[in-house]
Amino acid sequence: MARPMVTSMWALVAAFGAYACMYGLRKPFTAASFESVGVAAGVGIGFKAWLVIAQVLGYTLAKILGVKIIAEMRPARRAATLLGLVGAAELALVLFAVTPPPYHCAWLFLNGLSLGLVFGLVLGFLEGRCSTELLVAGLCASFILADGATKSVGASLLVAGVSELWMPAVAGSLFLGPLAGFVWMLQQVPPPSVADVEERAARRPLNGDARWALFWRYAFGLSAVTLTYVLVTILRSLRADFAPELWRGLGTSVAPSVFAKSEFWVALGVLAAHGLMVLVRNNRVAFFLGLGVSAAGLGLVGVALVAWETGRCGAFGFMVLLGFGMYLPYVAVHTTLFERLLAMTREQGNLGYLMYLADAAGYLGYVLVMTGHWIWPVASDFLGFFKLVSWVVASVSMLAIALAAVYFARGGDAEGQKFNASPADSSS
Repeated sequence: MARPMVTSMWALVAAFGAYACMYGLRKPFTAASFESVGVAAGVGIGFKAWLVIAQVLGYTLAKILGVKIIAEMRPARRAATLLGLVGAAELALVLFAVTPPPYHCAWLFLNGLSLGLVFGLVLGFLEGRCSTELLVAGLCASFILADGATKSVGASLLVAGVSELWMPAVAGSLFLGPLAGFVWMLQQVPPPSVADVEERAARRPLNGDARWALFWRYAFGLSAVTLTYVLVTILRSLRADFAPELWRGLGTSVAPSVFAKSEFWVALGVLAAHGLMVLVRNNRVAFFLGLGVSAAGLGLVGVALVAWETGRCGAFGFMVLLGFGMYLPYVAVHTTLFERLLAMTREQGNLGYLMYLADAAGYLGYVLVMTGHWIWPVASDFLGFFKLVSWVVASVSMLAIALAAVYFARGGDAEGQKFNASPADSSS
């Protein structure tokens, strides 16, 4: 008993650290406004939005490519591939600093393209285990917490006198050494045990035919879950990439520490809610519990919006409550829904494939929202635009979750065949 626990804690620390450090190369630039850079380049004060779009386009392309790359990745290649991608991302940030604007946008595209595959590589070390929910909840907590913490690093570097153009590269360089150490730790994590495979099903690389066959067997249910994920990804990305603008819209001064403080409480709540799923051994029960937690989170988004409008909570409470509610369904897809679907159906697939299928759709949706938000009636009021998106996401996602629950409750795939029973599903 002690050895699996030590292995799980080692894997949790390694995954948390590796992905948190990756955020040090991805998110610090969003702490800057780039208004002076945009004005100097003759493209106006909205230049930051174009920088965000450039990185997100690269990230989105990586998710699309990752449907194949991550699904087919052999375990022995994960660590070296991860380090190579991180090195390319840091080089892109250096080139971003020395290339005249607005042409340096291209380097943020390359930065996003490099980093978009990192999650799937780290996830490959964690899936298919009895402790997967706890491990992946820790991985997700890392990007919730790191999103705020790395913005705080970027803001602190700006206060210290580092220019907006060099700040992303300087921030990224601070995380390279620790990241390499955490990747080495991931390499030491043993593969899933016999007990893990018995309870969660073996995980295999998938070729093209196998990928499409898996999707079409559960097309309606997977599409409903993916729609929820797409919508929540849009909301989560807006909140993350334009956090300074949201805080100012809420009437709060943007101190460097505010990003880390708010995300600490969000990460803590999400880690507790989803990490406890490891206690539910019955895969089918855990799957539907994950849908329930997702629905509860979407309800909290509505509660946060009403509480802010009625003056019952301040800016900090609003951002924490909305973030917690939004991340509950977002993280449920990572930790529970796809993982337990594979376990309860005994499909010979892998979690990375399903996650990158959802991620590709999610970031495509975000790109569409970003490119269209200037012609929206509330484009001049970012907080108003964000609240409108929040209401749409919460409402439509609730309906999608309900449809997914009905579909999977019927217990059949696209051909009407019953799910196979797993050892865990036959236990109480």
